[in-house]
Amino acid sequence: MTIALLGAGVMGGTLAAALVRSGHDPDQLVLSDRVVERAEKVATERGTRYAEPAEAVAGADVVVLAVKPQDMEALVGQIRDHVRPDALVISIAAGISTGFLERRLPEGTSVVRVMPNTPALVDQGMSAMSPGRHCTDEHLARARALMEHVGRVIVLDEQHQDAVTAISGSGPSYIFYVVEAMIEAGVLLGLPRDTATELVVQTLYGAATMIRETGEHPTVLREQVSSPGGTSVAALRALEDHKVRAAFLTAMEAAANRSAELSPREE
Repeated sequence: MTIALLGAGVMGGTLAAALVRSGHDPDQLVLSDRVVERAEKVATERGTRYAEPAEAVAGADVVVLAVKPQDMEALVGQIRDHVRPDALVISIAAGISTGFLERRLPEGTSVVRVMPNTPALVDQGMSAMSPGRHCTDEHLARARALMEHVGRVIVLDEQHQDAVTAISGSGPSYIFYVVEAMIEAGVLLGLPRDTATELVVQTLYGAATMIRETGEHPTVLREQVSSPGGTSVAALRALEDHKVRAAFLTAMEAAANRSAELSPREE
């Protein structure tokens, strides 16, 4: 199966690396990018081929569109007349709907919209995918198999993609923000920065693992840590006083709204 990866940025490069790492034949992977030097660099590192967009898609079974939303229309214009009728087109660009692509690609093209996130870099990504009008079960399964190379995958209605962008797509940035704050608190309290970093990172990893492996609701796990009159309760009270929960809700709502704004306006 030949895969054309159009866009050699963070996610495109990550997918290329994961596919090669999982045993996909590098000769069956073609990279392209608006910045030719970047595509050639990634192709050389992974042992894959490089080609211009039109040439890359001409022989591809799967076409992955991994460019910025504002670059999507121009790219689709370049490849429209070269996409094979039976090809699967996967878009991982925020705000670009399956309908937007279906209207610009040949009639009947199978399109899947995917919102991945950056932990895909370490094969711990979370991808949410939505099939377009012409997507077959076989094509959806093919898209799922591709994204499972870099983490977990769920399938859901496209109307939820803005919410997905706010939760998992942008989610790592919130986590990094909290981790950064906790490390700074450790330094403020007199710990060496490397010690504070190790304490915070392992605590985060352990807490996430507990949620996944125990199946318990986070509220139950939080209450297990929060002894009456103890340190955790004092800290949580301070967080509530500063309306941290409300701030997170507002932040994620803002992210979802911004995702909707990124959707190109149709004439």
